[in-house]
Amino acid sequence: MRKPDKHGLSLGIERIGREFFLYIRVVGKLTHDDYEIITPMLESALSAVAHPRVKALVDITELHGWELRAAWDDLKLGLRHGSEFSHIAVIGEEGWQELATKVAGWFTAASTRYFEDRCDALEWLAEAEKTDDGKIEENTGA
Repeated sequence: MRKPDKHGLSLGIERIGREFFLYIRVVGKLTHDDYEIITPMLESALSAVAHPRVKALVDITELHGWELRAAWDDLKLGLRHGSEFSHIAVIGEEGWQELATKVAGWFTAASTRYFEDRCDALEWLAEAEKTDDGKIEENTGA
């Protein structure tokens, strides 16, 4: 029997020390249906905060891509809510994931950085407020 392909997004809040992060994990090839479910959840969470300046940790190590319509959904979501994020650390394993992170950074006001190591990503987020220059940063550690 063939194992079904896993895909989807999961959202959570992660706390390390005194820092809170929005944790997003992306698995498989995303579909429009995935965004139909996750978008209202994300928008509800962001609307509950008066002046959101969210730090996010995004794990795309198991991301295999998007359907075309899902890629459009992702772009719309980023354009609508990109200013609500201050820092986005993306964890991946593939060269195309690093490139996708750089492109996504063009559509958000957040400082965006790609990492191959989760600990490095968390350290950067924890230190982000002290060194924030408001620009997309290149990964120098992976």
